[in-house]
Amino acid sequence: MDTISDMLTSIRNAIAVKKNTVFVPFSKLKYEIAKLLEKEGFVGKIKKKGKKRVFIEINLKYSQEEPAIQGIKRISKPGQRIYLPYTKIKRVKAGYGIAIVSTSRGLMTDREARKRKLGGEIICEIW
Repeated sequence: MDTISDMLTSIRNAIAVKKNTVFVPFSKLKYEIAKLLEKEGFVGKIKKKGKKRVFIEINLKYSQEEPAIQGIKRISKPGQRIYLPYTKIKRVKAGYGIAIVSTSRGLMTDREARKRKLGGEIICEIW
């Protein structure tokens, strides 16, 4: 079961019905992805909630009824991992979107990975 795809689908579905918040089960990887989305301005505040069952609360951003996230796509899947060197990492939507890359130095955007000359697994694209 692909938990990252489940998280991305939850966000996609919440945007489709114009919800303000999404709750996804906690994992360190999903939390890091959510923090990157917050840092890049695609979502609002990120909070870790719960005692026994821990969840990530993601506040979605809208401007004039339009969501900040227009599209979200999983690239590397459990059945087919996609690894690229930094020279082959392409810009998403001519620089308007980001790709999240898992490198040896942790998760980062495609811009950071190219700047630091690090390749890795392309997890998803957001625009």
